[in-house]
This record gives sequence, structure tokens and C-alpha cells, in this order.
Amino acid sequence: MSVKSIFVISSIVAIVVIVLLSLLSPYFLLALVVVLPIVGVGVVDMVQRRQSIRRNFPVIGNFRYMLEKVRPEIMQYFVETDTEGKPINRIFRSVIYQRAKKDTSTNPFGTQWDVYRPGYEWIEHSIYASHPSDLEQEQRLLVGGKDCLQPYLASRLNISGMSFGSLSKNAVLAMNAGAKMGGFAQNTGEGGISPYHLKHGGDLIWQIGTGYFGCRTEEGDFSPERFQEKATLPNVKMVEIKISQGAKPGHGGILPAAKNTEEIAAIRHVVPHTTVDSPPSHSTFNSADGLMRFVKQLRDLSGGKPVGFKICIGKKAEFVEICEAMITTGIKPDFIAIDGGEGGTGAAPIEFADSIGMPLRDGLSFAIDTLRGYDLKKDIRVIASGKVFNGFHIARLIAIGADMVNVARAMMLATGCIQALQCHRNTCPTGVATQDERLIKGLDVEDKSHRVFNFHDATIKSFTELLAASGVHSADELQREHIFRRVGATKVMKYSDIYPEVEIGAYLKNGPPTPPSIHETIM
Repeated sequence: MSVKSIFVISSIVAIVVIVLLSLLSPYFLLALVVVLPIVGVGVVDMVQRRQSIRRNFPVIGNFRYMLEKVRPEIMQYFVETDTEGKPINRIFRSVIYQRAKKDTSTNPFGTQWDVYRPGYEWIEHSIYASHPSDLEQEQRLLVGGKDCLQPYLASRLNISGMSFGSLSKNAVLAMNAGAKMGGFAQNTGEGGISPYHLKHGGDLIWQIGTGYFGCRTEEGDFSPERFQEKATLPNVKMVEIKISQGAKPGHGGILPAAKNTEEIAAIRHVVPHTTVDSPPSHSTFNSADGLMRFVKQLRDLSGGKPVGFKICIGKKAEFVEICEAMITTGIKPDFIAIDGGEGGTGAAPIEFADSIGMPLRDGLSFAIDTLRGYDLKKDIRVIASGKVFNGFHIARLIAIGADMVNVARAMMLATGCIQALQCHRNTCPTGVATQDERLIKGLDVEDKSHRVFNFHDATIKSFTELLAASGVHSADELQREHIFRRVGATKVMKYSDIYPEVEIGAYLKNGPPTPPSIHETIM
């Protein structure tokens, strides 16, 4: 029984009991002074649409927001920090919520970072700053190489892969509607294309994982026929082959039996009410050349739409082999998505989430430099994803060499997630990461879709403002030398020193890096 049902039944019983007792003594009617206001608060909670917690948990849900009102005064005592002592999630959550709700996002009393602690970063600005309106065209870019027949004009900021199954239908609907309003794309995650991805007409990046959900045979192999049927849908703008993700690289996805409903099973072509483990690697290819042939196959089947792959960098030699395969086969992906080991999911084993996968900036710089070394970067768009929350995060990744950025965690927060850490239990109180209909109903699609749009709109504008402040005239001019990091109490380094660039075509002239440097330890 849901909390709302309990509240309704309890309210009716309480009022009836008070009325009956008032027959014995009219003084019992005084109890209504306490009961009726509580009932009124509960009714208001259930009918309002802005706060999922109050809709799902009338009356008691208000205590969460009462504590939140106190938070600004006591934030310094409750801020979460990373290993370097820098505050992380709590401050970024505040910014995301403020932008999603279109609240003021200014910061009283200056920065909350310790600017002299190692790890603090900033972007170089110019006294000859550009005007943000002159850089609005930098908010979008074209994705599609010479073999792409249907290039896509993409936003610099898009929604990263989150499947229907891990997310509720209302969360998927809200994100897709927000994407439609803002003209950006939603990555489907490896769970396939659901009706909720299609209802509002938002642009989609269809992710094909190792389980080939939505385009698989009964035996679990890739089905070209089923793929072509969905890949040619007008909503599908790009196709992404998921090789690995930062949250659990080298580990297949997991859909708990509690979340594998009849509907989800039908979309994925699996048996319902069973735990579904997707394989750790693809069965369609087992080599770099095979991956390139698979890219070409999907591009042909989709009618020439942009096709790429997503990878969290592990063995560097394997990525080098992929780049060499592009040259030997003549087949190039239209994009490569680099995921960072700091990515998260409710289905990742702790050891995989904490201790495997190269962090985003290290993996991204290596991938960009390898593409430069083989003179491939000019033909391939690179997408970066991994704990991106604001415009500066976008700017520093583009300075390293990325062209676009995908975000998942921030979009979940904009949709109403409060980081209750119940993703894997099917008990998400906000209805974001659950298949429990009683909780899903609390997430109002219309309200949350506007919040998704608001967050994207404000964040991409802040990125543009940072570009303008740095004095550049295009995103391509933003280089590693524009970003600074404090590495010691009295020492600061540029990204260009931390991540020195490889000369374009260097590996074609001198050969690839020798094995020791390919497997070198990142310091």
C-alpha cells in the first residue's frame, strides 16, 4: 500500500472517529483543529506537481524541504568533499536545482572553493572579451563524416545514455520532452527505444549495447532487420555502439528482475521478471577491424546516419589498434564518445565503480592525442561524458579536445532526483529510477520537462559566456593552455603542460608509441 493510500485512509478514519466521539462530548471537535490542517496539507501535497517527494509522501515529505530551507546557512558543515578536500556534489546539486527551477544562481560571498588547495581549476580570461551573442552559433555543431548521408546538427550538450528500465517511463518522457523543447538529443541507453522515447518527438541517439536490446534475435545475437526498422525512424539522429561505460567497463549491464516488467521485456526482446545480464563484450566483432566493419554495417542499415562508439579507455594499445584499423579499412566512425571511470550507475559493482576505468580527462586527452597522431581527429567528432555539471566543466573538456559533452547525473537531478541512492532497489522516492507505478505517478512530466530544458538552456549559455570571457571567437580556439590547475601550494600548471599535445600526423611519420609508453602509468 502506498503512503498516499495510507494517508487517505488514516485521514478518513481520524475524521470519522472524531465526529463519533463528538456525540459523547462536543469537546472532541477541538481535535479537528489539529487534524484538518494536516489533512489540508496532505491534499495540497497530492495535487501539486512541482515536488515529487510531496506527491508521493504527503505531509511527511514536507520535512525534507523544511530541512532544505536551513541548508544555505549550514552548508559549510555538510558539504561533501573529494579526496583532495574539494566540495563536490552538494554545491553542484544546488546549481543544478537552481538552474532547473530558473532560480537565481548567483553565489553570495564569492567562491566556496579553497583556491589555494591542489586541484582547484580555472579558465583564463581576456580584457578583450567577446560578446556572448557573437558566439551563439558555437552552441551547435555538425556531426557526420564523408560517408555519412544524414549529418546531424547537434547541441554541444546532450543527455547521456540512461535506459528505460533503469529510468521510469515518466523520467524518460520528461527528458525527451525537454530535449524537444531545447533542440538537443537524448541518448537511449542500451535498453532500446521505448514508446516514451518517441512520444514527444525529441532527438535520439540510439545506443546499441552488448545485449543488442531492441535489435536482437531470440538467441541474443544482433538482428540487422530489427535494427534497420528502428534506426530509420526520423527521431533517431545518431547510433552509438557501446563498447564500455565508465561506471563498469569490462562488465555487462544488469537489469534487476524487479525492474524487468512485461513492457520492458517486450522492448528489449527478453524474458520478463528475470534478471537480465548483458555480456561484457560484443558477439558481433572481436577485433578492431571487426568494429569498423560493424560501424559501416550500421551506417548502411540506418540510411547513412552518423554512427560511432562509446568507450571508457582501458588498455591504451587497444585504442591505438582501433585507430590503425580506421586507416587500414578506410572506415571511420562519425563520432567517438569517451566515458570517464568516474561515471555512475545503480547497477555497478562497487569495485568496478571505484577502481576500474580511466578518469575522463586522462582518457579524453589520450584519445584526442592518439587521433591527432594518426591525423584522424579532423574527421571524427569526440563526445566527452563523466560528472559534468556546469559550463566550466564543458569548457575544460572542449579545451582538451572534445567537441560535445553528454551529461547523465545532472539531467537526473534536473528531473527530480535527490540522490536517495535507491536506484538499484526499485524504491526511488521521486519516481525517477523505479518501475513502481505508485512512485512513478509522483513525477510530473510537464513540470520536469521544463526543468530539463531550463538546466540545458542555462548551462549551455554559461558555457558560451565563458567562451566570450576568454576572448576566443569560436569553440575551436579554446585550447589546453586556457585552463589552469593548482598542483601545489605554490605551483600552477596549464592543461597544455599536464596533457601535452601530440603533433598531428606524428604516428604516421614516426610510428605509434612504443609499448612502454602505451601502458605508462598516469601520474
